[in-house]
Amino acid sequence: MDILEEIVAHKRVEIDERKRFVPLQQFTGAIQQMMDEGKPTSMSEALTSSATGIIAEFKRKSPSKGWIHRDVKPQEVTPLYQSNGASALSILTDTQYFGGYDEYIQQARQAGVTIPILYKNFIIDEYQLFQARFCGASAVLLIAACLTKDECKHLQHLAHELGMETLLEMHNDRDFDYASLEPDMYGINNRNLGTFTTDVDNSFRLAGRLPQGACLVSESGISHPDTVKELREVGFRGFLIGERFMREADPGAALKQFIEEL
Repeated sequence: MDILEEIVAHKRVEIDERKRFVPLQQFTGAIQQMMDEGKPTSMSEALTSSATGIIAEFKRKSPSKGWIHRDVKPQEVTPLYQSNGASALSILTDTQYFGGYDEYIQQARQAGVTIPILYKNFIIDEYQLFQARFCGASAVLLIAACLTKDECKHLQHLAHELGMETLLEMHNDRDFDYASLEPDMYGINNRNLGTFTTDVDNSFRLAGRLPQGACLVSESGISHPDTVKELREVGFRGFLIGERFMREADPGAALKQFIEEL
């Protein structure tokens, strides 16, 4: 069993337990009220209209690196990401492997974050989409490697019904069959989710296979401003960067310096 298979197996158990303790009916009323108030800010539009396209990620931990920044708080970091130039945020909500919680998105919103937030988790069940909408996410990550094409299509449709956009994450040739689902954003993950090794050249290799004019996002392994410039030249408009900022004492200041060098 590789790392992704382990995570997904654990996620199935976690969701079943969560459903028993917090039935969907407990928050559908609140979600309907949120939907009546309008859709969240579009993440794809925020990226395509931005001069930088930086998606700054709040990530305390990872399976490959262990704790990156254990004691940092989302209500402290995320407003600084926003004020220092992030176009959107990505917040890890998986607890077991990434040290995240749904409440981190709520805390970011309560701290004044208004830019789009990506709910980043291993989504395999409708229940998680309702969780994402309830906590204030603008978009959700759908990982091709975790889902059949039909499952992905169904989850994308439900996400849209709930007023959220989708970032479809692909990594290899097998995943490109999912591109025909026409997500709001096409992501290329430079990290192999089986081994958690990264290779940013993966985005360069696969960029030409994605639709021209679409919102393309390069994920993981980006540590230098020059890489962002090069990726932009081949069509990418979003750049998801987490560990590069989170390993610093002041992630917001690290983001500001990174953008100044673009």
